[in-house]
Amino acid sequence: MTTPPIRELTDRARDVFRMVVESYIDTGVPVGSRTIAQISGLNLSPASIRTVMQDLEELGLLAAPHTSAGRMPTETGLRLFVDGMMQANEPSLEERAAIERNAAERGPVEAALANTTAALSGLSACAGLVLVPKAEPILRQFGFVPLSADRALAVLVGEDGSVENRVVELAGGMDPAALQRAANYLSATCGGLTLSQALARVERDLGQQRAALDSVAAALVARGLAVWSEDSDRRPVLIVRGQARLIDTAAAEDLDKVSQLLDQLEGQEEIARLLDSARDGEATRIFIGSENKLFALSGSSVIAKPVRALDGRVVGVVGVIGPTRLNYARVVPMVDFTAATLARLLA
Repeated sequence: MTTPPIRELTDRARDVFRMVVESYIDTGVPVGSRTIAQISGLNLSPASIRTVMQDLEELGLLAAPHTSAGRMPTETGLRLFVDGMMQANEPSLEERAAIERNAAERGPVEAALANTTAALSGLSACAGLVLVPKAEPILRQFGFVPLSADRALAVLVGEDGSVENRVVELAGGMDPAALQRAANYLSATCGGLTLSQALARVERDLGQQRAALDSVAAALVARGLAVWSEDSDRRPVLIVRGQARLIDTAAAEDLDKVSQLLDQLEGQEEIARLLDSARDGEATRIFIGSENKLFALSGSSVIAKPVRALDGRVVGVVGVIGPTRLNYARVVPMVDFTAATLARLLA
């Protein structure tokens, strides 16, 4: 069945449809014709409203659960409402201040991200999400430890005292002295730099033949930094806050779906891929129910917005997960504002 554009509905059908959707979003329960007659001010009898609701049901915009005589919007109906009827409500001054306050807290960037995500969760009554590239450590010391004839352990020590190791493939028969020369060069040249800065410095020095290294050590330096940089790009940081907010009074009526959703939130890699799909484009992405495979079973919606630096680079994705009946008009602008706030933090 092809869903008609909102403009093809009659004025009466649009009014009744809007009232059903807004009432359902507010209460989480199917809406009856008598309720619409009482709150709509449309000067229509319950019988007339029932006729309109039946027409909307035949169009696939409303559904009548077998346990209730009322109607509720389908996912198709919610999509039509979000795309064609929703009037956004900008965050209040208090809401903006709460988000900005958490983003501006002193301390590690990860803590500010977690606090801001928690604030978004609390204000939206959803689970808050943020996906950002793994923070690059500031280099202090670099070393290579031979493991075998063709492998070595690259050891990176950060200024914060963190230590991480990676296995690097070696050219056959590499002299252990070349490992030491490469480590000495990296520690002397790249101390105080991030990985990306160090990689740019080394590429420039090697390209201009300014590095006091033989070809074997130079190749090891380039390979070691490349392995670190590639690995950092593949390991984004995903922060999820406010899962408990998903268990509200209405959602608790379907504990199976709540359980499925909480289980799905444990799938960090799947959530990361879903959020990553929102990186392209400027607009906020809204996934309603089965529009995304990950949360199709739990009937949940995802609102996600890319976080862009001043130069246009995507430096993260922020969003929320909630029931399909979440208040899109209020939450979408809140996610937009959070994205803009985090852009200043991550720039």
